[in-house]
Amino acid sequence: MTQQSEPTTTSPTPSRSTGRPAASVTLAPPSAYAPPPAAPRPLGERRVWPRSFHDRLTAPLPGLKAFARFAREGAVRPDKAGLADIPLLPYEPGPLPEVDARTVAVTWAGHASWVVRIGGLTVLTDPVWSRRILGTPARMTPVGVAWEALPPVDAVVISHNHYDHLDAPTLRRLPRDIPVFVPAGLGRWFHRRHFTCVTELDWWEAAELSGVRIDFVPAHHWSKRTLTDTCRSLWGGWVFTAPDGQRVYFAGDTGYGHWFSRIGSRYPGIDLALLPIGAYDPRWWLRDVHCDPEEAVQAAQDLGARRMAPMHWGTFILSAEPVLEPLTRVRAAWEKAGLPREDLWDLPVGGSRVLR
Repeated sequence: MTQQSEPTTTSPTPSRSTGRPAASVTLAPPSAYAPPPAAPRPLGERRVWPRSFHDRLTAPLPGLKAFARFAREGAVRPDKAGLADIPLLPYEPGPLPEVDARTVAVTWAGHASWVVRIGGLTVLTDPVWSRRILGTPARMTPVGVAWEALPPVDAVVISHNHYDHLDAPTLRRLPRDIPVFVPAGLGRWFHRRHFTCVTELDWWEAAELSGVRIDFVPAHHWSKRTLTDTCRSLWGGWVFTAPDGQRVYFAGDTGYGHWFSRIGSRYPGIDLALLPIGAYDPRWWLRDVHCDPEEAVQAAQDLGARRMAPMHWGTFILSAEPVLEPLTRVRAAWEKAGLPREDLWDLPVGGSRVLR
């Protein structure tokens, strides 16, 4: 396993009461912790990993007191007024744009599922085409891209093993020889399902496919799929870099914290950041693992990203905020930050944008 030698520089931490960043502590200059990206590792490499990745957590997992408080006052779904806007959720499926090897295009299929077309490749992120996932009501919005309308898929990336990001019924639709890129420790799940080209990566490691570099980067999150596998596999986001240098960052699922500035330092010139903005209420319960809209806008700035596309909202009911609130709050936060409106790609489910 690769040793993580990043310095433990203090960064702003969210307040326990508000979930917003508390008084900040100045980070060390980016050059102090921005070594050059690692050389790509071989595709499909079989590796040995530690039994647990608990040491990668950036906040403790909830204990008995937190669960007791949640049982007393927590809410897992919006109230009736918060659900009333479900018919207003933006859903505009359309044909995928035509692209060439020099064009980057993204299409939001819903939640954290994107069709990313970069460097001549078509990559699916956290593909969930199922109508329902374990423990949640059915989708509020249909999938934005019909499975039959997808171009040939060249690769799949998975951010972590939670059911709303790793969907077995969807993955069964894929050919077993498709290249799959997954966090360290998650390869065995795919090998058991007979996938033959599974590349497991640790944080800050990379692989390359047809000239497109695919880097695995840290996130403020955790992993669990069964009662006995808490943090047995890693979690993180992905950076795609085309041969011409165009760069897209897919955050997966993450809270706000210091990793964003470090990712931006190591991978400068991010053209587009796909960032989560939903599943944040109650804040005291979810702040360590899910960004709220204001934190997502701050994350985009920490990354140095030129554009941001919100995700992880408007698809599944995972928490208690009103269903349209993430969109209205991210638009307000973007405007308050003084950022160009055209650089916020607040797509409807099924919507596409092209970066030329």
